[in-house]
Amino acid sequence: QVQLVESGGGLVQAGGSLRLTCTASGLTFSSYGMGWFRQAPGKEREFVAAIAWRGGSDLYADSVKGRFTISRDNAKNTVYLQMSTLKPEDTAVYYCAAEVLGPGTRWADRYPYWGQGTQVTVSS
Repeated sequence: QVQLVESGGGLVQAGGSLRLTCTASGLTFSSYGMGWFRQAPGKEREFVAAIAWRGGSDLYADSVKGRFTISRDNAKNTVYLQMSTLKPEDTAVYYCAAEVLGPGTRWADRYPYWGQGTQVTVSS
């Protein structure tokens, strides 16, 4: 059974940093493209960042480019989202998602596996 568990969310002031972690089990992690998405209250889920199963190919939403960095550690079955210079508009529940042999795409419907989410709140 595939499980994705996010952690690392919390409350931070604007301008601060957080690192989100998503740990996977029940799959061959190195064969999966991974994505991060977020959903703010009253808004649709939106793409944040993605990394290909082979690594070395990252994709970012324009709103986070230059502030967020996605990375993966296949030995730990983990994908990270380092978030810096956080803004109040980054407040949302953040989800990680997995797609077998995925190129790291922004399209949510490409990902069959999702975590339960972790809350990030940025105060002004």
